[in-house]
Amino acid sequence: MPIVKSTYQPPLLFKNNHFNTIYKTLFFKNNIIYKRKRISTPDNDFLDLDFSIVGSNTLVIAMHGLEGSSRSHYLVSVINYLNSKKIDCVALNFRGCSGEDNNQLYSYNSGKTDDLSTVLNFILKHYSYKNIVLLGYSMGGNITLKYMGETNNKIPSEIKGAVAISVPCDLEGSSDALAKWHNTVYIQRFLKTLKKKTFIKLKKFPNNNIDKAAVLNAKTFEDFDNAVTAPLFQFKNAKDYWNKCSSKPFIPHINKPTLLISALDDSFLNESCYPIEEAENHKYLIFEMPKYGGHVGFNTSYLGKDLLWSEKRISNYIEHIIS
Repeated sequence: MPIVKSTYQPPLLFKNNHFNTIYKTLFFKNNIIYKRKRISTPDNDFLDLDFSIVGSNTLVIAMHGLEGSSRSHYLVSVINYLNSKKIDCVALNFRGCSGEDNNQLYSYNSGKTDDLSTVLNFILKHYSYKNIVLLGYSMGGNITLKYMGETNNKIPSEIKGAVAISVPCDLEGSSDALAKWHNTVYIQRFLKTLKKKTFIKLKKFPNNNIDKAAVLNAKTFEDFDNAVTAPLFQFKNAKDYWNKCSSKPFIPHINKPTLLISALDDSFLNESCYPIEEAENHKYLIFEMPKYGGHVGFNTSYLGKDLLWSEKRISNYIEHIIS
């Protein structure tokens, strides 16, 4: 299943990658009513799952990006659309992202697939879905691809495949891209909430090994991951974390149908984030690289009549792999 030609052709304004990236955040007004279920993790923590059920035998497990949640506009949009196509959905809020701080000093990282495994074990034990499909955006997409590759032959038979959107398949490459001047607004926004959450943690857990000054002075993901992510998750440093948690090395081991969509103008990604060589002769992976789309953008209308190219693409692919 080689690299495929994309059908995404946006109007003029959406050919600006930054406008495409921020459009839904600023102008998307769709709402959703979730039913929340809190589940326990093996390390005495919790995960909040937000269900939107329409009575299907297919469940999509949707995962947000860095510092997102089940309320992120792209998740609300895709879940509403999938519900309209009679597909059940559950949004996984990663630790500390559901509106309440989690119990442990650590929360989540870009390669922490064990929480996804916990969710899957819960779903398989308490529900009877015939088909389960994983759907991840950005960081959630990296977790999705890494899980699909590392689990490989041990993956539950109910999982029919996966979809990943705007994925930083190489975490170091994405960190380098986000350190560029044209991404200043994005990196500052990420670091603002990451630092706020970190200082809440440090107050709750005074016996920690985190350098507060290093956290406060962090200006890039490398700074923050060296100061916080690496020590909390026992990595040597930021680069060790990126190397071990990037999904790119796991992609060749994926053995169930998987769709990856990343726009070529995504300012969050650099060349190393596009697994072209891995995809070219892959038996199970379809890689679609639209010329435009921004980061988790892919909008098609200014008037709200049809913003849903990626939602439709995802829905069609899911119908294909479960049929």
